[in-house]
Amino acid sequence: MRTTFHLKALTVAIAAFSVAGAASAAGLDRSGQDVTAFFQDGLYAEAVYTYVDADVSGRDSANENPNVSDYEEGEKTGDIAEYYDFFRYGVKADINDTFSVGIIYDEPFGAAAEYTDGNFVSRGDINNSIQELTEGAFNASTLQPTIDNLTGGAQDAAAEAQRLGQLAATATDPQQAQELAAQAQAQGQAARQLGEQATALGTVGAIARAEAGSAGENTNVEVRSNNLTAMLGAKFGPQKEFQVYGGPVAQRIKSETKLRGLAYGPATGYTSNNNPDTDYGWIAGLSYSKPEIALKAALTYRSEIDHKFDTFETYPLVGIIAEQTALRAGASAEAAAARGANAATQRSRTEITTPESVNFDFQTGINPTTLATAKVRWVPWGDFKITPPLYNEVSKRSFGPDGLNIVEYEDDQWQVELGLAKRLAPELAVSGTVGWDSGAGDPTTSLGPIEGYYSVGLGAKYNVTKEWAVSAGGKYLWFGDAEGQLPTGKVVVDAEDNDGYIVGVKLSYQAKQDF
Repeated sequence: MRTTFHLKALTVAIAAFSVAGAASAAGLDRSGQDVTAFFQDGLYAEAVYTYVDADVSGRDSANENPNVSDYEEGEKTGDIAEYYDFFRYGVKADINDTFSVGIIYDEPFGAAAEYTDGNFVSRGDINNSIQELTEGAFNASTLQPTIDNLTGGAQDAAAEAQRLGQLAATATDPQQAQELAAQAQAQGQAARQLGEQATALGTVGAIARAEAGSAGENTNVEVRSNNLTAMLGAKFGPQKEFQVYGGPVAQRIKSETKLRGLAYGPATGYTSNNNPDTDYGWIAGLSYSKPEIALKAALTYRSEIDHKFDTFETYPLVGIIAEQTALRAGASAEAAAARGANAATQRSRTEITTPESVNFDFQTGINPTTLATAKVRWVPWGDFKITPPLYNEVSKRSFGPDGLNIVEYEDDQWQVELGLAKRLAPELAVSGTVGWDSGAGDPTTSLGPIEGYYSVGLGAKYNVTKEWAVSAGGKYLWFGDAEGQLPTGKVVVDAEDNDGYIVGVKLSYQAKQDF
């Protein structure tokens, strides 16, 4: 005789699986974009609060030469990850036995990181910065005289190359002309080498000034987002076991990034602020249910969403170089300073596309008091990038016509979570989960040196009344070791043996609707 697992009897066994949401371990993923509230029976509403506290630390690179990419173990960074919290709300109602409507609010993407130690903090000591950038070869008193000597030598060599070239052009003896041309070429090569050395040391001085200009400030990043999803579902099939659903999505996102310290080389002191932007996408999916065995399965797709931000960027190095160029051209100190300030800042538009995603949610009864669940999520972070215009334009000078993105990831994210829920009493159930997140590649950005995680979680749900329930849950996460690199490819932090935890609380209401 087949056992039937009436869904009503198992309702209390659906414990706090979706209470403790995903950590920001792959790309900017935060909430996991859960929509399971829409699959509940009858009239349903929930409010979920999630708190995430991660301990992410490592060592910076003792190599602060911006032209050398090799990692050398340096100082401890301290805890990079800042705690953060977010909310999710969901309301769903059946219009009749065929159609359902719902609204879900969540905060899908985000980041909160700050360096408080190591070479990600601006110290404001120009002399020390010059010594570190040149490995002790120069200091504040010897750098500029050396630059002046190199510049003078380059000018003299260029003049000599021009003189010899003219002599070679007018020489009547072919052998003499050839010798003069070779000497001119050698002098030209010497001029270029001396000029390159002067430029490199000039950049060192400019980096030191840029670093000093933000003395005492830390590298940090903050990204916040808000999603509002409206859903309409239609059931079909002999037993109304299938449902198609979809609807529009409104998404708001903003961000701020500050790069500080010698770890960022020429980009030290860089700041970008992306003002809030709201744009729209869509969601669509298909679900299947079989109440007699408490089975539910749903496949949900979310579209990409394109954003155009009003962006304000500050790039101190650009301003310092523009000021120095103006002074060499004979501009007054006041005019040169104004030109530098103008060059260092830019208001423009930054375009980003938040990624599409696919979620698969599954549950089935094992026996009349036990439920098994599975969640799978895919997000193509390998296609995601942030390219602020001023940052990108400056990088083209050294890295070709495409320049650099300030944030990008190598791989797509896969996330899997398996769970069991057990009803212990008519009002009480407990749950357990194990999970895995692939991360978005290693090396990853220096602003989030984590390569995925493994997790274990526990939860409990208590039905206060027939309609009202309270759930609580937590997860412990073991983060994967990762190297954090700059957009140039230079590794600047090595993060190992890190972990974190997530806790959440959910208040839910569910009532039967008769038609």
